[in-house]
Amino acid sequence: MIHMVDLTSSNLITATRTPSLSDSRFKQRLLLINKHSHNLTLNTTTRPIHLKMAAGDSTTANLDQNPGIEQKRIVIQNNHGEKLVGLLHDTGSKDIVVLCHGFQCTKYNMMVELAFGLEKHGISAFRFDFSGNGESEGIFEFGNYRKEVDDLQAVIQHFAAENRVVSAILGHSKGGNVVVLYASLHHDIHTVVNVSGRYKMDRGIEERLGKDYLERVKKDGFIDIKSKKGESSFRVTKESLMERLNTNMHEAGLKVDQDCKVLTVHGSVDEVIPVEDASAFAKTIPNHELRIIEGANHGYTNHRDELVSVVLNFLKNNMHRA
Repeated sequence: MIHMVDLTSSNLITATRTPSLSDSRFKQRLLLINKHSHNLTLNTTTRPIHLKMAAGDSTTANLDQNPGIEQKRIVIQNNHGEKLVGLLHDTGSKDIVVLCHGFQCTKYNMMVELAFGLEKHGISAFRFDFSGNGESEGIFEFGNYRKEVDDLQAVIQHFAAENRVVSAILGHSKGGNVVVLYASLHHDIHTVVNVSGRYKMDRGIEERLGKDYLERVKKDGFIDIKSKKGESSFRVTKESLMERLNTNMHEAGLKVDQDCKVLTVHGSVDEVIPVEDASAFAKTIPNHELRIIEGANHGYTNHRDELVSVVLNFLKNNMHRA
């Protein structure tokens, strides 16, 4: 169930679930992609996707895409000379929606389902890896918010040079922060979707870095994060941690133009970022719409249909506003 919240009028409207991805073949291809989302490579000249399985084993899956829909591998250079790798679901529309992944994620998984949902409605979508993530060049950083905003700008400028129009930007989790920050700094995109972004940036750090993280990073200059197997996962530098702590989403929200329509979507049982953060965005951003999806967690594990439906309805109603 989706709660549609209008904070300006304090009205609460409840809508029943509206599945938008109901056909079984479409669902099967999403399940297949998500299962192997970290190991997918796309052959840009053919429709099949090659799945790298266990060592010495492989298989090929035909995704049965919509007729005429192609996924084009596109490489874009950012301002730091690094190559950003993405996939364009090109329906032939001039308009493009750019999809931005979250922390330690890639252009696969949720981004795939959102892109397929958009393409089924004739909307081209571009999903890409931020620098230091997935197939893109660069070094992974804990913070990197400003650099990821720059990555997004490079993507938008690339399509503008190709005579295409980025009509909307969407980000999940950390990607949600990036799209709101982008809208606060640049004023060329007028439709923004923030899916489960974080408002209070000082929360959630202790869970990742442990207690006394500030004292430890000031003493050593970094904190090494290890995986459950005890292997080194990534390093949090003092600079990247301070960037995270100094990123002010309240100030950013206030700087978003009045003519920029922002949708925030959040799950009611988000275990990573509390749902109160969504309400805080709604109270801060001038032209804002809030949707709370009942029962959804941070990854919308069992609520992807509702998420895609909410996003599609918002985009169709707002992408071509005068």
